[in-house]
Amino acid sequence: MTPISLVVSDVDGTLLTKDKTLTDRARAAVQRVHKAGIGFTITSSRPAIGMRFLIEPLSITLPVGPFNGSSIIDPSMKPVVQHLIPQAAAERCLQILREFGADIWLFTADKWLIDNPKGAYVAHEQHTIRADPTVVADFTPYLASGCKIVGASADAAGLERCEKVMQEALSTQATAVRSQTYYLDITPPGFNKGTFVQAMAQRLGISTDAVATIGDMQNDLAMFRVSGYSVAMGNAADNVKQQAMHVTASNEQDGFAEAMEMILKRNGID
Repeated sequence: MTPISLVVSDVDGTLLTKDKTLTDRARAAVQRVHKAGIGFTITSSRPAIGMRFLIEPLSITLPVGPFNGSSIIDPSMKPVVQHLIPQAAAERCLQILREFGADIWLFTADKWLIDNPKGAYVAHEQHTIRADPTVVADFTPYLASGCKIVGASADAAGLERCEKVMQEALSTQATAVRSQTYYLDITPPGFNKGTFVQAMAQRLGISTDAVATIGDMQNDLAMFRVSGYSVAMGNAADNVKQQAMHVTASNEQDGFAEAMEMILKRNGID
C-alpha cells in the first residue's frame, strides 16, 4: 500500500461549509497533514481570485488549480500554466447557453464578466469568490481570453440537459461539466482536475498512487480516476460516492476533517 504523499482537495461542498466558511476543525486537520510531511493543495472550478483567501489559513505553499485545474497558479497568484478556451468553442458555447436560458459568465485570468447583474446567482458568486463582477454589454472582445465560461441556472434539470448538448456540440474543443447543480462550467480542452493531479504528482516526483483526492461533484470524478486514494463527501450525489474508494461525512458535519484523519491513519499516524 503506497503511503500518501499529497492531498488534493476540492473547495466548495468539500473543504468549505454551505455558507462558504472554513471550520476550525478543517483548518487544524490540514495543519496535521502538513506536520506529517504530506503535501496539500486545492483545485476548484473557482477562478484564482476566488481561492486566494484560503492560501494563508491553510499554509498552502504548492500551486493551486483554479478553473477546474485547467490553470496552475502559485500561492502568490502568479500563473505557472494557463490555458484558454478556443474562441470558436467559446462562441458556440454562448449560443447554446442562450438557447437554454442560462445566465452567462465569462472568467479571464483576472476578471469576472457578466451581462446580467440581476442574475439569480450573481450575489451568491460574489459571496463565494469574494470578488465583484464587471458588467459588459457584449462578451465578444473577451472571447479570445476566456479561462472559463459558466452557465448559471436555477433550472437544475434543464442545466443537466444543457450539459449533454454542450458536450456533444463541443466534443474535444472544450470541457463541459457541472460543478454545482446550478453551474455548468466550460473550460479549455484536455484539462481537468485529473490532469491537475497528474501535473502536481509529476512536479513533486511522486506516483499518482501516492495522491489522495477528495470532492463532492461530477467535476471531481476526473481526479478520483487518477489518484491512489479517493474520498467522496457525504453530501455528494450517489454516482460520485460510487466512484470513490471511501465516503466521509458531509461538509456540514466536518467530513473534510474526518477524511484527513482517515488519510493520516492510513499512513500510520494517529
